[in-house]
Amino acid sequence: MTKIAAGAALGLWGTMAQAADDLTLQLKWVTQAQFAGYYVAKDKGFYEEEGLNVTIKPGGPDIAPEQVIVGGGADVIVTWMAAGLAARERGVPLVNIAQPFKTGGLQVNCLKSTGVESTDDFAGRTMGVWFYGNEYPFYAWMASLGLETDGADDNGVTVLKQAFSADPLIQGQADCISTMTYNEYRQILQAGITPEELVTFNYLDMGFGMLEDGLYVLEDDLEDPAFKDKMVRFVRASMKGWKYAEEHQEEAAEIVIENDASGAQELDHQLYMVGEVAKLTAGSNGTLDEADYAQTVNTLLSAVSEENPAITKEPEGAWTHAITDEALN
Repeated sequence: MTKIAAGAALGLWGTMAQAADDLTLQLKWVTQAQFAGYYVAKDKGFYEEEGLNVTIKPGGPDIAPEQVIVGGGADVIVTWMAAGLAARERGVPLVNIAQPFKTGGLQVNCLKSTGVESTDDFAGRTMGVWFYGNEYPFYAWMASLGLETDGADDNGVTVLKQAFSADPLIQGQADCISTMTYNEYRQILQAGITPEELVTFNYLDMGFGMLEDGLYVLEDDLEDPAFKDKMVRFVRASMKGWKYAEEHQEEAAEIVIENDASGAQELDHQLYMVGEVAKLTAGSNGTLDEADYAQTVNTLLSAVSEENPAITKEPEGAWTHAITDEALN
């Protein structure tokens, strides 16, 4: 190759490299294997192959993805559908464009030693509950059981606003707590409590499932063909990352650790988390299942929370298959 031809080739490559479209993803929580698919997609070059330069922004206790995207700090966010639909009803027009998580990991764990063996034993108990949009399945469930949630008498439960840890159960502050299959549940086991000493209630099994960790954008942005094209490429590469993470769990855990700027995560825990999260993404190609969506909406509409109801009416236009239809077919 002549110097002129080589120079031209380098110039063309430089132009192509510069042509990559910037895209910012805001996560719901801190860097951990809950988001392994996105980190894998970036590390393995799947985004680059789609002509995307993706920035992944970790979340945290003081970060609301819904506020970040409406403020222009992200193009797409990861959040739970409860938060997405609640924000939509309150004027933030979020739309679900893909659903990598087919099933949810939210559950309630109770110590048998407290006398709890079934839902019949909940009355008079203290229940640890996560808020910030995670409380809605709990309120719907309690309403179905006829249990008040103000702790006023023995016919109801006392709600403990739980931090994102298993400490209230471990330290005896609550009879039951909220856990994720891939995180806090393991914290309980690591504290020396065995599965045989626990009673586990899964929200999906109870009929109050709620879609977790979907991808959401602002409705107006989808009217821009260029933005829509970016999302098609982003979803395609992200799902490739998720499937790679399912099949290469140890490598995926290592990639998460490499991207953890805080240095707080441990490989052993991330490997466990990758394995548990893989159970939730298994069977999903990223397309939202309408039946799962309907269950989430029904759960939210039946949730009893006078202070902060999730939604008060059936949502309209809250999801689309337009992106996944093009990205995955």
